[in-house]
Amino acid sequence: METWCTACMPSQGTLSISELYRRINHLMAAFNLTSSDPSTFILMGIPGLEAAHIWISIPFATFYIISLLGNFTLLSVVGKEQTLHKPMYLLLCMLALTDIATPTFVVPKALCIFWFNLKGITVAGCFTQMFFLHMVSVMHSAVLVTMAFDRYIAICNPLRYATILTNARLAKLGLAGLIRAVLFILPLPLLVSQQPFCANCIIPHTQCEYIAVAKMVCGDITVTRIYGLVLMFVINGLDLTLIALSYGLIIRAVLRISSKRAHQKALNTCTTHICVMLTYYTPGLFSNITHQFSQGISPYIHIILANIYLLIPPMLNPIIYGVKTKELRDKVGKYTCRR
Repeated sequence: METWCTACMPSQGTLSISELYRRINHLMAAFNLTSSDPSTFILMGIPGLEAAHIWISIPFATFYIISLLGNFTLLSVVGKEQTLHKPMYLLLCMLALTDIATPTFVVPKALCIFWFNLKGITVAGCFTQMFFLHMVSVMHSAVLVTMAFDRYIAICNPLRYATILTNARLAKLGLAGLIRAVLFILPLPLLVSQQPFCANCIIPHTQCEYIAVAKMVCGDITVTRIYGLVLMFVINGLDLTLIALSYGLIIRAVLRISSKRAHQKALNTCTTHICVMLTYYTPGLFSNITHQFSQGISPYIHIILANIYLLIPPMLNPIIYGVKTKELRDKVGKYTCRR
């Protein structure tokens, strides 16, 4: 007791301001406390795996680069090739844009943490990342619903496909999906930002994910938590229901076709979309469920799942479509060989 008390007392004369701050910081270090800047949050990366951050950064950077190359290639080829200016490929471009945006909001900051130990992020930057991260995710889901509708029209009503799904109507559907995403997600950062935060302002994550930031709140977050849960079930539930309905009608239409060749052709047109949906919804739903309901799971498992959800689908989607869609594969080959 006497040791730290004497540290506060001036040894001779009056303490200068700088000396006073130095001694206060010394005391805080002695009690394992840290001074906090209310304008800054600290992203810890993956707590428990700090020693492996450099190694973890390798797949992060690799997946991100592959994702950017694949999606920019898809956008470039569809943009240059007039014959690909069809609803299906325009939907792929929308999907590619969300696949570029999703990891871009997360990976650069995560790599700064892993490589340079730059863990600070402004409060405004944190809430901005939270908004865009979740908004793009909802937009991505809306694009998948529109793609299911596109396949339904193509198989169940092929003669009217060109008149029902025009490029102008597709643009309106994309705009509606964007407005929906903004309206649903905007309350999340607004609700959380109104709450008081604990003094340490430490986020044990690589990103300002809503659940991770909400755990820093010292006040009552019942309303915020309920809104987050309702949002998850409403968006995922509604979108998955619409997708299931579209594919239920597609299967019914396919079963009525007598030709086996026509059966195969119809199913092949849906296989790619089903693969993309599985890579998106499966890790996403599993990550959300483990965050909300599981106890006793190591925190780094939650963080790894959240990052897999953001990294793997954007990397795989252009590869899946490039492999499964012959017309797109041929055009990509054409431009690649030309170079």
